[in-house]
Amino acid sequence: MNAPAPLLEVRDLKVHYPRPGAGWFRKAEPVRAVDGVSFSVPRGRTVGLVGESGSGKTTTGRAIVKLAPVTSGEILWEGRDIGRLSSRAFLPWRKKVQMVFQDPYGSLNPRSDILAILSEPLEIHFPEMSRADREARCAELLRKVGLKPEQMRRHPHEFSGGQRQRIGIARALAVQPELIVCDEPVSALDVSVQASVVNLLQDLQEELGVAYLFIAHDLAVVEHISHHVLVMEKGVVVEQGSPERILGAPTHPYTRTLLDAVPRF
Repeated sequence: MNAPAPLLEVRDLKVHYPRPGAGWFRKAEPVRAVDGVSFSVPRGRTVGLVGESGSGKTTTGRAIVKLAPVTSGEILWEGRDIGRLSSRAFLPWRKKVQMVFQDPYGSLNPRSDILAILSEPLEIHFPEMSRADREARCAELLRKVGLKPEQMRRHPHEFSGGQRQRIGIARALAVQPELIVCDEPVSALDVSVQASVVNLLQDLQEELGVAYLFIAHDLAVVEHISHHVLVMEKGVVVEQGSPERILGAPTHPYTRTLLDAVPRF
């Protein structure tokens, strides 16, 4: 029996940028932020993408949600290439693929209350919903991420960093996506809060069946949440495998360097 097709498949993805200083009379090699990355994300599973700053992991995630330009390669959603779609043509896929950003404060509009922040994607993707239905959906989302519905009239600055990230997760869940790209979702949080957010993501996956591309620089966090791990360095994947294999028997020197940076207690 053949294995089911992956939810998301990335084939030889490249994202190159012009190098600063290049001009008409001066040619320069482009910045190869992502330079031939391939992987897949099965439905309802978590793929961890780990590497230090500048490795290309965040650019990979942003390319998938059309926040970074694709130079070449394919981004396939259930077999259909969505990487080259126009912004208008990509709109139906925005319901399927959402993103949680690293900075839980910078990603939320400080002038809007939480009801408005959570209602915005509903207004765009479900215009038939009434205002009362949107408010009920927002209350449900807040409960789902461990916050209280009566908090929806507050603004982002009235919440802690961990609570703001929960709001970011709620916003991503609003349109019932099948995949969420989590870009360093706990790196800006206190260590004491990180575990609770990771556990929340795992609980939501078990309840809703959502898949994650979990981007991080911390191998210990990636090990805890991922079913499969890819290690990126300088725009390419240098090693991949199960979390147990990557942490227990890394074969690439760069992976061993990342592993050495994991705190030991």
